[in-house]
Amino acid sequence: MKILRFEDLEVWQQGRDVTRSIYKLTTNGRFSKDYALKDQMRRASVSIMANVAEGFSRRGDKEFGQFLFVAKSSAAELQSHAYVALDQGYMTETDFKGLYESLDHVSRMLSNFIKHLLDGQRGRRITR
Repeated sequence: MKILRFEDLEVWQQGRDVTRSIYKLTTNGRFSKDYALKDQMRRASVSIMANVAEGFSRRGDKEFGQFLFVAKSSAAELQSHAYVALDQGYMTETDFKGLYESLDHVSRMLSNFIKHLLDGQRGRRITR
């Protein structure tokens, strides 16, 4: 299967879902008034999507992998920020667990994708 657009990548779609969740979570109550944390969490979630998309547009797999590493780092950053939001009572334990698990899933997907690109395994050729 040839992937012609970054929007076709499942990892980008999952990143989009996380971003949608973050924007929804940070719009409500006291969370919406913590401008610094709200902004940082939104930017980290957008960074996941953006780095997958930007990396996809690069010519080589090694360069693409570098952008995926940045996306993975943004997912970890967002997990850390989620603890702050939980500790401040901005989100419920249920919301925290759901978000954390989603980010863990995205992180694993990114790790697998990076491994695929950097190991030179070409099971599915990505056309860019």
